[in-house]
Amino acid sequence: MPIRKASARWQGNLPEGSGTIKTGLGEGNYSFKSRFEEGEGTNPEELIGAAHAGCFSMAFANKLATAGFTPTSVETTANVHLEKTDAGMTVTKIDLVTNATVPGIDKSEFDKIAEDAKATCPISRLLSPGAEITLNASLA
Repeated sequence: MPIRKASARWQGNLPEGSGTIKTGLGEGNYSFKSRFEEGEGTNPEELIGAAHAGCFSMAFANKLATAGFTPTSVETTANVHLEKTDAGMTVTKIDLVTNATVPGIDKSEFDKIAEDAKATCPISRLLSPGAEITLNASLA
């Protein structure tokens, strides 16, 4: 399997500095304000959310298809909670919110497959020891 790469550069102190994050898609700016306030730019938590939403969507689509229910679409948002704890700033929770169009499936089977995808996608397995992961799955 290929090794995926991303990089970051930070200049200056924490509250006044700024940085760039590079992925295969390009480069984004980040800062104290984009991370801890409502400033313009990206942040590490947003990128974790994108990775988790993408990973879950792929895993869910695969598990649905394997069970005989090929989805028309799977759309997922990951809401990443960054909170101050005794240990410092910590990602404490990620809420996955997904909406899928899956012809021919009943809600019970849909929910079972969604929970399995949540538990087994590689990013969930990476993050679940330290963060609570919730799932709200809607069948369109």
